Amino acid sequence: MTIATVKTKSESGMSALSLVYSAMFAALMMIGANITAFVPFLVVGSVPITLQTFFAILAGLLLGSRRGALAMTVYMFIGLAGAPVFARFGGGFSSIISPTFGFIVSFIFTAYIAGKIVEKNGKLHGYIIAALVAMSVNYLFGTNWMYVAFKFWAAAPDAFSYKVAWALMMPPLPKDILLAVLAGMFGHRMYKVLKVRK
Repeated sequence: MTIATVKTKSESGMSALSLVYSAMFAALMMIGANITAFVPFLVVGSVPITLQTFFAILAGLLLGSRRGALAMTVYMFIGLAGAPVFARFGGGFSSIISPTFGFIVSFIFTAYIAGKIVEKNGKLHGYIIAALVAMSVNYLFGTNWMYVAFKFWAAAPDAFSYKVAWALMMPPLPKDILLAVLAGMFGHRMYKVLKVRK
């Protein structure tokens, strides 16, 4: 074997450790989707405090754009394959027609964008900005998917409108803004320890 054929870890793609981290974040997403089943007091009013957006952002911040997006893709396909890993222990290919499936797809972009920003700006404020931008992408993609789904293939009341779709997203918004900031702060601190992103 010549020197020219030898590839370093960074050239060949993902190390075994980074694959483990990707699998770990896929597992955290499964828990985060149904955290209220284990901790019932995390329901405020009628709004469950899920941790999916938090973990999707954190995956990008710690693993980087490609590996973070991979972890979220693995999570999505595990659910589509039939494992009950989506919210309310949902799963199966039929989930794709759910009005909220857009949020699951958006987690891939959420992780990718969060990772992309911190790959260029590794300071604390860069992590917080990355988390907030990624959270915004999650809301924009997921809410627009939900609106289109309700209008074209899911049963929706006649009064349902684009404003109503966004109104439905207002109760969890303060929670997700707070968790995004915390993800940015936590991600910045943890990356100094883990340093898995390359």
